[in-house]
Amino acid sequence: MIRYVKYQDIDETAWDKCIRKSFNGLVYAYSWYLDIVHDEWDALVEGDYERVMPLTGNRKWGISYLFQPYFVQQLGVFSKNLLTPEITGDFLKNIPAHYRYIDIRMNSFNKVDDEGFTVFYHKNHLLDLINSYEKIAARYSTQTKRNLKNSGKYKLTLMKNIKPESIVKLFRENRGKGLAKWSDRHYSILRTLMYAAIYKGMGVAYGVFSERNELCAGTFFLKSKNRLIFLFSGADEAARQNSAMTFLIDSVIRAYARHQVVLDFEGSDNPQLARFYRGFGASEITYPGLLLNRLPFPLRPLLDLRRKLKK
Repeated sequence: MIRYVKYQDIDETAWDKCIRKSFNGLVYAYSWYLDIVHDEWDALVEGDYERVMPLTGNRKWGISYLFQPYFVQQLGVFSKNLLTPEITGDFLKNIPAHYRYIDIRMNSFNKVDDEGFTVFYHKNHLLDLINSYEKIAARYSTQTKRNLKNSGKYKLTLMKNIKPESIVKLFRENRGKGLAKWSDRHYSILRTLMYAAIYKGMGVAYGVFSERNELCAGTFFLKSKNRLIFLFSGADEAARQNSAMTFLIDSVIRAYARHQVVLDFEGSDNPQLARFYRGFGASEITYPGLLLNRLPFPLRPLLDLRRKLKK
């Protein structure tokens, strides 16, 4: 039996045990992660936490809705055992009716039939690192190999365990300038998230320094089960010239090669980024996004238009 459980009634110990033992468990679904990215999330729970689904909801203008929080690529249904489209559908049918607008992303193991939702498929890229570095690198694209050769001209240095705020600062001063929707609050959440992951042994930060000892590129990876997730990165103009990001990712691949680890690039629907990730030999997979608009007619077209404009 699937039941709706409010935040204050969730057994977080049982919840985290379910995520840890789920064949499709992801770091985004741990209680500590959800607590940081979204206040007082609710949930659907089956049995004694055999299967669970986080509900990241909010209320605005008297309307309750579900949305995908920042820094969370995939959520959906997580299960310790069998998970079929019918079971996923049962969870979706049990989402309380008071959520009048739903715009969420499930995980790649959630096969979704219609169930009244509009379904969008998003792209992700994964690279299995179980092979030797030589075998993995042999599959790099011509452009990636060219970038890696270029990086060798600049005497770059890779440093592990740099301060997360250094990466955030690098991002804000460069690509972040064009992201007006990112507020101080979002950056604060990101910093908190990275430090919490490090504290729990589930996060690591890397930085690339130039010959002048200046940080030009940095990435933060989440570590969970057999996944190394590319959560966040920052790079400056120098990094575009010296191919520092290619150098960084190649160095991480070299470090984790021959391990039962999957490098999860966490995207991307952006064709340019997708091409960059595929350049390392990553394979494309998809995961479903769901949209349901149960708002009364005067509001329904306005919300759909707003969503289209945000893309």
